[in-house]
Amino acid sequence: MMKDTKTEKDKLHRYLDDLYTREDASQLLQNIKDSENQDILDELAAEVWEESGNLQPGNDLEREKYKREARQLLKRIEHKKRTWFRRASVVAVSTAAVIVIIIGSVNFFRYMNEQQVTLAEITTSFGEKRQVTLPDGTLLVLNSCSQVRYPDRFVGDLREVELEGEGYFRVARNEKMPFVVRTKRLDVQVLGTRFDVKSYSTDEIVSVSVESGKVQVDLPEAMMRLTAKEQVLINTVSGEYSKKTEDRGVAVWMKGGLRFYSTPIRDVAKELERVYNCRITFASGQDFNNLITGEHDNKSLEAVLKSIEFISGDIKYKKEGINVLLYKE
Repeated sequence: MMKDTKTEKDKLHRYLDDLYTREDASQLLQNIKDSENQDILDELAAEVWEESGNLQPGNDLEREKYKREARQLLKRIEHKKRTWFRRASVVAVSTAAVIVIIIGSVNFFRYMNEQQVTLAEITTSFGEKRQVTLPDGTLLVLNSCSQVRYPDRFVGDLREVELEGEGYFRVARNEKMPFVVRTKRLDVQVLGTRFDVKSYSTDEIVSVSVESGKVQVDLPEAMMRLTAKEQVLINTVSGEYSKKTEDRGVAVWMKGGLRFYSTPIRDVAKELERVYNCRITFASGQDFNNLITGEHDNKSLEAVLKSIEFISGDIKYKKEGINVLLYKE
């Protein structure tokens, strides 16, 4: 715990000025992680921020004086081997270090490196599919109403992309840098494989289907592994999941097909809206708890609606232009 504010402030200044031992840095990072020190850290960060704004580049004499004082200080520190960082300028280092402290003490070099990375964002609209080649050579095909965000180059230990919607990935293998697809509901980690991720934030069911290789699916409170021809369906409302073998090809949507497996009718309706650019509503005052199973190859919206009528046994539809009403008699 930070009992001596002045001492800790001195350590912080040495850290900002790149004059510290590994022991100093380790203790400082430990203090940052301790929530009991938050008030003191906020105060120190505010003071340093204000001081950094008032700093002006010194002249040669001032810089020499600073160096002499620094050397004297370092001679009095007899601990582990000192680690030095390149000093660009007092203001730049101070500002960056304060930002690091505020966001949780991210490694400074990694922080500066990531600032040079540009994020690309690609989005598809209703009925649109799009093929994207990522910086590592990975092939991605986006389904309708989907979005992917990825860096112009992968840095660090992971190749990470963010996905909203559905995408088929053919990942370039790199055992030293795993590939991770992050979504709001789950994360998928692989080394090199082919798989499909369906995770629309508006849908009740999300899924991962593996065509070849192996993947690891990370959920908020669980983890599972899938191999070739395996699929997992996860109900984000009930928390239940179904893992099964799927001998048929994955991502039938790339060829214009539709496939449902015990899919809630409201998720089916959202899928049809994305594919056919229509608007589907449900009759008020009626319960729609139907689960739909079936596959359609390059069918028209009208054909799919008729199929739903037949499969459900009690759902009817009325279609006027792009508007569709589902009701029960």
